[in-house]
Amino acid sequence: MSSFALFIVVSLYLALLFLAAYLAEKKRSKLWINNPYIYSLSLAVYCSAWTYYGSIGVAAQSGLDYLPIYIGPIMIIPAWIFINTRIIRIARINKISSLSDFISLRYGNSRSLSAIITLVCLLAIVPYIGLQIKAISESFHLVTQTPSSSNILTDNATFVVVLIALFSSYYGTRYVDASEKRLGIISAIALESFLKLFFIVILGLFVIYFVFDGFSDIYEKASKFPDFKRKNTFNGIEGALNWMILCIISATAICILPRQFHTAIVENRQEKHVKTAIWFFPLYLLIFTIFIFPIAWGGRLIFDGEKVNPEFYSILIPQYFNNTWITVLVFLGGLSSCISMIIISSITLSIMLSNNLVIPYGLLGKLKSKNEIQNTRNITNIRKISIFALVIMAFAFYKYFILKTSLDSVGLISFVVIAQLAPAFFGALFWRRGSYKGVVAGLLAGLTICYFGLIIPQYYFSYTQEFKGVLREMYTYFDFFSIPYLSRISQIFFWSILVNISIFTIVSVSMKGDYRERNFAELYVDIDKYIQNPENAFIWRGTAYVSDIKNILERFLGKDKTEQAMRIFNLKYNIDSETETADSRFIKFSENLLAGRIGTASAKILIEGVTKEDKISLKEVLNILEESKENISLNKKLTEQSEELKQLSDDLRKANENLIIKDRQKDDFLDSVAHELRTPITAIRSAGEILADDDDIPIEIKKDFLNNIITESDRLSEIINDILYLDKLEHGEIALNIQPNNIIGTYKKAINPLLHLIQQKNIHLSEVNLLNRDIFEYDEARMIQLFQNIIGNALKFTDEQGTIQTKLLEKNNKLTIKIFNTGKNIPEEDLDMIFNKFYQSRNQNILKPTGSGLGLAISKKIVQAHHGKIKAENSELGVTFTISIPEEEITGIKNEVEHA
Repeated sequence: MSSFALFIVVSLYLALLFLAAYLAEKKRSKLWINNPYIYSLSLAVYCSAWTYYGSIGVAAQSGLDYLPIYIGPIMIIPAWIFINTRIIRIARINKISSLSDFISLRYGNSRSLSAIITLVCLLAIVPYIGLQIKAISESFHLVTQTPSSSNILTDNATFVVVLIALFSSYYGTRYVDASEKRLGIISAIALESFLKLFFIVILGLFVIYFVFDGFSDIYEKASKFPDFKRKNTFNGIEGALNWMILCIISATAICILPRQFHTAIVENRQEKHVKTAIWFFPLYLLIFTIFIFPIAWGGRLIFDGEKVNPEFYSILIPQYFNNTWITVLVFLGGLSSCISMIIISSITLSIMLSNNLVIPYGLLGKLKSKNEIQNTRNITNIRKISIFALVIMAFAFYKYFILKTSLDSVGLISFVVIAQLAPAFFGALFWRRGSYKGVVAGLLAGLTICYFGLIIPQYYFSYTQEFKGVLREMYTYFDFFSIPYLSRISQIFFWSILVNISIFTIVSVSMKGDYRERNFAELYVDIDKYIQNPENAFIWRGTAYVSDIKNILERFLGKDKTEQAMRIFNLKYNIDSETETADSRFIKFSENLLAGRIGTASAKILIEGVTKEDKISLKEVLNILEESKENISLNKKLTEQSEELKQLSDDLRKANENLIIKDRQKDDFLDSVAHELRTPITAIRSAGEILADDDDIPIEIKKDFLNNIITESDRLSEIINDILYLDKLEHGEIALNIQPNNIIGTYKKAINPLLHLIQQKNIHLSEVNLLNRDIFEYDEARMIQLFQNIIGNALKFTDEQGTIQTKLLEKNNKLTIKIFNTGKNIPEEDLDMIFNKFYQSRNQNILKPTGSGLGLAISKKIVQAHHGKIKAENSELGVTFTISIPEEEITGIKNEVEHA
């Protein structure tokens, strides 16, 4: 493929990333913002060129040594639910935007410590970025089959790097507040993570099933290599120890790498997303790992005896078979691995550079005299320049230091260097006694060992002839510290971490830290206690005026945002807006507002410049913190008691409402009973009075009046019987006679007495039997009454030539009966009320039918006595009553009756 054509493909691919970032920023829908899978995919920025290319080379040359890079993170990721959740809370309440801010804030918010941490990250990550550029350049030339150019301006890889720098600087500096969530960048990174996994899977399947005849075929052929067994076993205690230490190195790196801290902590939107990440991200790594072995050993089989770089088997294999499509896709997957690492790393390092080096040591004084617009522009420009400077530094490092170095070795050195931050990082979370002096002393000691043990031999011996002999002779004096069985990387990691932790511990225990260190130690270690009101845990004593602090805030946030923030603060703590003096809560609140823009250390310096702080002894701090803990504990108990009282009050209120409702229902019931009884009594009395007063009434009319008296007497008797029957059902005084019965036969028995009424109205009656069996256990007499009540009710409201259909089916061990009629729909708000007593007599939307008005209420009680449910539903054609009776419950009722 020509260089120009591949460059066009790369440009289109970057345009796709721009589009993804643009759409995410523009739409800001829930799909993008609160998606735990986008968050989890963004964590796969861990899989860089070292993973995509380097691990294949390691698998081919060193065997199982590639696995720790995946296994280490998988081992520690389950602990994220405890570790990362705490870090996320700490970062959120303190507006932390970088790894250096997180560590330096814990140890007294020291400007010097944040600067040191920034330099450590630069020392570790710039070569790592250079590694990505090296991978881009070499893979580009492999695909295009062109030689690498020593002239930067004629090297196509240079233009690819420039495009990446432009993308990073544009989307990475859209927010001046570094703690803001970069939705566009994270969405683009998530897309890249998906694509690089997708492309490596395509390559893996191509190698396994098209180049070879399955995984077993590769294994069988590769096992004939004389070094196959040695490279694919632990090779005794030596291999096992080195493998274990490499796992520890990578497990540490997944927590402390600046790009991982940014994606996992700074970009986290909801704590619950961590729960998805702890299984999704390991699954991602495992899928990646599955295809490393067949690609590595498949490459060795194909290129056996040829002098090629095994790190690029992934490109060389499809290219060997003239498959341009897969070659380009694999290249894009590798490009994705490199781009995502470069983007996130350059953004995080630019934030550290601006907030912890450039601003506090150079521009803080100038920024104090500028307005919000000027400061925003200056901070943004600093970060843009920093991104370009970092990429250029990495490019130069690639050209002059790691041009002939393997991807794996550069990656491991970066991991070991960044691991020197581990004692300070984990100590911040779990150890109150850790101090600034201990961190600095331990960190410098560990870095010194790394510098002389790894960096000089790797990057100096390889390219400098001058003094090489002298330096190599000097290094022989360190042979005393050699550890049997361990490789050089493992030895340096062991000694550097051991010395680092030892000095950190000894100095911290021997020398007391200041009050600010102990203050933040309590806040970090006991974050769950202070999460609700973090400003209350901040200890400060002195003189400060709200107006002075407000003036500083306006220079960075603007007048509107400052006033809005102050209104929120005053409302939260019930503070009068006219208050002139600031307390410790407002000091901490103000530092947090500035921290996102200029870093925690610079924020502290600015606030200190307009306040006068009194020194507090460590003993006073401990007493205040103890009182604070007691207050928090007391507040917690009061809150719990308040919630209990509130719950009790709610229960009482609900009980009172239920009593009122029941009382009203009782009144309504009595009114309804009186109304229902009054109607037939009035008719009987009227007929009787007419017969008594008029002796000349014809005999035929007298018979009509007497028939009316008999009819109304029967209706009166029916109402009284129904009321008594319903009362007995409600109080469980009627025992069910549960027996096996034929439900179709029961239905026929219920229908027979109603057939003449159905025929009079020319109603179409149908039955749909979907049952697999006809025998069920229930009380047949009650079931007949149930059918007659529902169908009788349907008869009242179904017009002539209408339809009544009964459908019987068995579903989920339940006997289900659906009775449909083409009558008038029931008002939606009354669907649940129709089963109440005398509902029909009160409903003005339905004509008063004949009967007691208790039929549906009795039906509901019959169904409930069978432990079933009944409901009514409207449709376009009419109303459907659905009855479901569980068979297991019926069996239970029968057993209860039999035992009784």
